[in-house]
Amino acid sequence: MKKNFLKIKLLSLAVLAAVTFSCSNDGGDIIIEGGGDGEGTTESDLSGNIAEDTTLDTDVAYALVGSLYVKSGSTLTIPAGTRITANKGTDVFIVVEKGAEINIAGTASNPVVMTSANETPGDWGGLILLGNAVTSEGVDATAEVGGFKYGGTNNNDSSGSINYLIINYAGAQINAESQYNGLTLYSVGSGTSIQNVAMLNGTDDGVEFFGGSVSPTNMYFENNQDDSVDWTEGWSGTLTNAYILHTEAGFSTAFEGDGTNNNPKFVNVTAVSTQGGTALQFKKESGATITGLSLTGYETSIDMKDDGDLANVIIEGEAGNPDLSYIAQPTVDIDSFFWVASNLTVDEVVALSGDVTSTVTLDASKSYLLDGSYIVQDGGKLIIPAGTKITAADGGTSVYIAVLKGGLIDIQGTADNPVVMSSQNAQPRDWGGLTICGEATTSEGVDATAEVGGFIYGGTDDEDSSGSIKNLVILGTGAQINSESQYNGVSFYAVGSRTTVENVAVINGADDGVEFFGGTVSATNLYFENDQDDSVDWTEGWNGTLTNVYISHTEEGFSTAFEGDGTNNNPKFVNVTAISTQGGTALQFKKESGATITNLYLGGYDTNIDMKDSGPLSNVLIDGAAGVLNTAYDSGTQVDISTWTWIEARL
Repeated sequence: MKKNFLKIKLLSLAVLAAVTFSCSNDGGDIIIEGGGDGEGTTESDLSGNIAEDTTLDTDVAYALVGSLYVKSGSTLTIPAGTRITANKGTDVFIVVEKGAEINIAGTASNPVVMTSANETPGDWGGLILLGNAVTSEGVDATAEVGGFKYGGTNNNDSSGSINYLIINYAGAQINAESQYNGLTLYSVGSGTSIQNVAMLNGTDDGVEFFGGSVSPTNMYFENNQDDSVDWTEGWSGTLTNAYILHTEAGFSTAFEGDGTNNNPKFVNVTAVSTQGGTALQFKKESGATITGLSLTGYETSIDMKDDGDLANVIIEGEAGNPDLSYIAQPTVDIDSFFWVASNLTVDEVVALSGDVTSTVTLDASKSYLLDGSYIVQDGGKLIIPAGTKITAADGGTSVYIAVLKGGLIDIQGTADNPVVMSSQNAQPRDWGGLTICGEATTSEGVDATAEVGGFIYGGTDDEDSSGSIKNLVILGTGAQINSESQYNGVSFYAVGSRTTVENVAVINGADDGVEFFGGTVSATNLYFENDQDDSVDWTEGWNGTLTNVYISHTEEGFSTAFEGDGTNNNPKFVNVTAISTQGGTALQFKKESGATITNLYLGGYDTNIDMKDSGPLSNVLIDGAAGVLNTAYDSGTQVDISTWTWIEARL
């Protein structure tokens, strides 16, 4: 028979010298012991077994000094504002056994807090719930932690209710292979309500599901050192609104799925890393269906650890693609977790898309996400201050910046604070780059239609201005439009001579670094690295001047350093250095195209000049003489880029 013994009534807390409360049962006692401080506060120790319904007291400061078991048939109620501080140790945890319930009744203004005395990751064992729902391990399986029994046949089982709970510094080491998690859910059923739970600073997982069907809502994870969300044994629930933050190196993943795939679902997941790492990892045949996914800062978006089927991982209605970064506007607002009172902050993310019809000035202190087309219309002006970083979603041809005829762009980067436009992983073909359309002349005439975007360009004003570009680094462009066309890093369509272009780097583009379609614009200090088609391409009678051009090819498969095509209006190049470690062709001229080049240095190419359509070499003047096939052109003075520190800028 269970008996409840009350040894002293709680009168005025100020006059208590000691309090002992015990529940005697066959499995042992719960011990709540402590003393007052004479000023209205009581400190009490927790350990042992709870065998009858028990409610903690918000006016008591509880110390968890050992393992606390809620036995079958009993309910532990923890009111709003209760704080439980755990001693250090692997035997310090709270476990709710099969048939028992826990009722954590925190509120946004008064959450329940479970933390450790030392405030060090790995201090204690966290909160463990054992249920009667289904697991692939069968009925009465034995847990890897604590040897607890869990698992049954009732997917509607209830282990109680948890609302507004903060778990901090869990993850105690059990053995070389195992640690406790912040919140561990063994075969917990769908009748269990879990809402508004935060797991912080754990040395193992934030939450781990071992089978079961429980479906939590509103979960926050911060700097858990293994996985933030881990599941195995066929968990089949739904997690709605999860925010994951990694600001410390060495974590494992944001998500880890393992074992049997019962297709758990995730609705609205935002994960942010300042340390790179892997976002979503799936082992064996595991998978999930994810909608509303936003990943920022991870080096690897999806890792199929055991080469499982990507068809098991459905993201936004399609099979997962490890080549995508899944960067997107946050789908969960971190401000909704204000009750966690974290001391970490996340940069505000501002979406860029739509039309610029007046003057718009960006703010270098904000994080910008280009998640669609951002078009500066006739009469609009886009000002981008020094140090601004724009992250482009890897949305292919739907993600680009364009400045149309009559529009202006003013990129105000400096050598110390360049402007950066890049996809998350800076991989070729991720996005569409920058396109500028002007009113200068082109052999295509007035109001020609561009091959990219269908933009209108070309006029009669060779002194037209589309604005100013200074100290800009662009990475990961070259989205594929069709089998014949791709976006370039920067496309200049009939851009006029009053446009300023200085200090521009285009890196890892799948098509050209820059391409000029007619126009008269000139540029100074251009750097190109591993653009997969041509570094500098021109056509339609462009006749500007490029001064100080440095081209580096260290990856095979590129086309050329220079490609000229079409009408020859004799563009000029002053100080050109192009170096390849992969052979290839340096200068290619199609049809009647040509150029005047002064101070040329070429190194490492198999072919230095290629007259693709047997055009006249007299159109190609190099250091005052017609170009000569099979000549080294390695006597020029190399462009010195040792002071071009701005080319190293990244997101």
